[in-house]
Amino acid sequence: MSDKKVIVTGGAGFIGSAVVRHLVQDQQAEVVIIDKMTYAATRGSIAEAERSGRARLIIEDICNQPLMAEIIAREKPQQILHLAAESHVDRSISGPQAFVETNVVGTYSMLEGARAYWNTLTGAAKDAFRFLHVSTDEVYGSLGADGLFTEETPYDPSSPYSASKAASDHLAKAWQRTYGLPVVVSNCSNNYGPYHFPEKLIPLVTLNALEGKPLPVYGKGDNIRDWLFVEDHARALALIASKGRPGETYNVGGRNERTNLQVVEAICDELDRVRPVAEPRRNLITFVADRPGHDHRYAIDATKLEGELGWRAQENFESGLRKTIAWYLENEAWWGPLRSNVYSGQRLGLAEKANA
Repeated sequence: MSDKKVIVTGGAGFIGSAVVRHLVQDQQAEVVIIDKMTYAATRGSIAEAERSGRARLIIEDICNQPLMAEIIAREKPQQILHLAAESHVDRSISGPQAFVETNVVGTYSMLEGARAYWNTLTGAAKDAFRFLHVSTDEVYGSLGADGLFTEETPYDPSSPYSASKAASDHLAKAWQRTYGLPVVVSNCSNNYGPYHFPEKLIPLVTLNALEGKPLPVYGKGDNIRDWLFVEDHARALALIASKGRPGETYNVGGRNERTNLQVVEAICDELDRVRPVAEPRRNLITFVADRPGHDHRYAIDATKLEGELGWRAQENFESGLRKTIAWYLENEAWWGPLRSNVYSGQRLGLAEKANA
């Protein structure tokens, strides 16, 4: 075991568990996971890390500020990677309160706990400490046909989810400017890969297509996203936490822009290739009413991260999608219970439910 000790909030979620696996397997770090274990968190995503003896799970709510301060002081981490968040845009439309509580109040709680601990440090330990706040490109709003989000793009959030993340970004940066806490912020494009909760586009379409169910595409399917393989993102976050400059923001993107329709069609084609059926799965595509406030295009410029810290994505969209679909085909034991007991694929986030 290395002498590196890291707290990862939200470490049993999709991106968080990828970070935990990377830290444990590739960096031999000791990882303390703090996770409330809501619907999107699964113990199976961190099972191997826990079996290694280098990862421990603490099931608690990050909004409990005194408890977070106590845990941080007790565990004495060199880094805190803060990923815990409510993250599904559709759910934020029909139930925004949880997003404000977890994403805004929870971030405040973690920042205050980290600040109290950091103020007890001296010398090299104080200089080396980092708090990485992990955010999203959705805080920047929507792009037109041209251009990319950079670290200087003004914030213009459209959904309750992105607004809550924008608020938490501003808190993180304010704690660095006001108190000197060594905070670094990252903003990423859409992630995909293994262990992705099946409410999100790629796993939802993959599993629906496997079961011969309709494949819902919002509007005309022409909304564009930049796709990032989750293991590439995990490597980026570990690098930013170790080498990023306090007070700086680093954008993480895969340089893989696709329309939503192109993504769905690519999933259909890959499944037809590896698991053929009588009718092409593209016939299952069904266009549905668009999401309220649906941003048209996101695209990240990762030049700063690539140039300053030397990060490079190892997967393009085609290679990452092949790996993702292969994982879902091989791991029904992970996603099957989620489809049966937690989320079966129904549409979420219809605007008329906002006051329910």
